[in-house]
Amino acid sequence: MEEKRILCIGLVCLDIISVVDVYPAEDTDTRCLSQRWQRGGNASNSCTVLSLLGAPCAFMGSLAPGHAADFVLADLRCYAVELTHLVLHPESSFPTSIVISSATRGTRTILHTNRNLPDVTAQDFEQVDLTQYKWIHWEGRNAAEQVKMIQRVEEYNRTCPAHQRVSTSVEVEKPREELYQLFGYGDVVFVSKDVAKDFGFHSAPEAVKGLHSRVRPGATVICAWAEAGADALGPDGELVHSDAFSPETIVDTLGAGDTFNAAVLLALSRGQRLQEALTFGCQVAGRKCGVHGYDGIV
Repeated sequence: MEEKRILCIGLVCLDIISVVDVYPAEDTDTRCLSQRWQRGGNASNSCTVLSLLGAPCAFMGSLAPGHAADFVLADLRCYAVELTHLVLHPESSFPTSIVISSATRGTRTILHTNRNLPDVTAQDFEQVDLTQYKWIHWEGRNAAEQVKMIQRVEEYNRTCPAHQRVSTSVEVEKPREELYQLFGYGDVVFVSKDVAKDFGFHSAPEAVKGLHSRVRPGATVICAWAEAGADALGPDGELVHSDAFSPETIVDTLGAGDTFNAAVLLALSRGQRLQEALTFGCQVAGRKCGVHGYDGIV
């Protein structure tokens, strides 16, 4: 029987990446070591990783016309990501990110512009055939609309036998109050280090224990903390930890969090235990940090 797909909903954008020796000081003229275009956006990146790991997947997001859109669409097709749920906005501008990456430190600084491209809505999501998917993941953006989307999946699941239900996850990455309503939705909630710090937590274990009361009963909360690894708290209340798997040389950290999320949800979708999924996520994210882009993660 063919494996059902994983659907990721969120942003796709164009990353213009300039690699420099060290991050430039203010009011200086710096020569780039290299520059490249790369498809970006959290949900889009997670689709790349899922595809490379052998999972059938699909992307849902908004699109504006132009050369940048042509580039990212061609790249999505190269990774065999299904594109049946794109929402076209002909009058909008395509979002871009200017990324300055330090070759010696492995850090990156992102300047993102997204002037007038609307996110997908609950009305757009009504067109999605839920029977085609085993898992749907939302990158937290227009939270009020995304709550309606998740509620539609919950209603669908109530009519299905257990083996046909669609699992759900959300990513709360940006420290914005509007996004915090997403804590109450999804079978798995990914919380970023920045959001954890916004709540006053100083480590991943603190964060997952402190935020577990905000997720719905039976849900799992997960927080990755860079070189400190990642922690999770599942429905049984047991704290689970994985160390980080840092490469010998950190080359490119852009998209490491999206890589971690994709690897974890893939492992969980295939029935692995939370500990196994968390460790797998840290392993794949570590491999990603040791290569430019994603093609070296498998």
